[in-house]
Amino acid sequence: MIRVLVVDDQRVVRDGLTMLVGLIDGVEVVGAAGDGAEAVELATAERPDVVLMDLRMPHTDGVSATTQLRALLPETRVLVLTTYADEASILPALRAGAAGYLTKDASAEEIETAIRAVHTGQTHLDPAVQQQLVASMVAQPTAPSTPDVEGLTARESEVLTLIAAGLSNAEIGAKLVLSNATIKTHINRIFAKIGARDRAQAVRYAYQAGLATPPP
Repeated sequence: MIRVLVVDDQRVVRDGLTMLVGLIDGVEVVGAAGDGAEAVELATAERPDVVLMDLRMPHTDGVSATTQLRALLPETRVLVLTTYADEASILPALRAGAAGYLTKDASAEEIETAIRAVHTGQTHLDPAVQQQLVASMVAQPTAPSTPDVEGLTARESEVLTLIAAGLSNAEIGAKLVLSNATIKTHINRIFAKIGARDRAQAVRYAYQAGLATPPP
């Protein structure tokens, strides 16, 4: 059973999400909070597996709450669900430790997929969010030197290319006919070799190294 805490400052939205998430097979809603401070308090008491986190809330916002949750409950995964998909919202949330990011126009199926993905340790980004994130990172000035990809094996380069294409761990595993554990091992090795802290940095590296082409 995946235990989920729902966080949103709008009562109607919060109640709707609570009902929607509660209908997912194998998922239990353990509480609902109206702001970040209440979310941290409830999470500390209930220790949910996943926190469905809004960002812009009174008192304590979602980024601050995510930072606190990652420090207090490192096993709890934060999945952002917000109206905003701009760089100023996405980057702080991911840097605070959010494992996933969806916009509120996500379907029930997308929310379910994201909850299950972050619960298993994967990162899950809405395609529109990933495109915005990649575009902002590609636009940043790069170092004059060209990344050296010789340290990656052929399989690792293939996995990195698929990461840059926006595929999840499960999708990469299905495409390469490899287990999820094997994909995770490849990704950990890739991150270590290229010095990436997260998927966004890995995608940027893939573009710089010529392993993938940025979207127009």
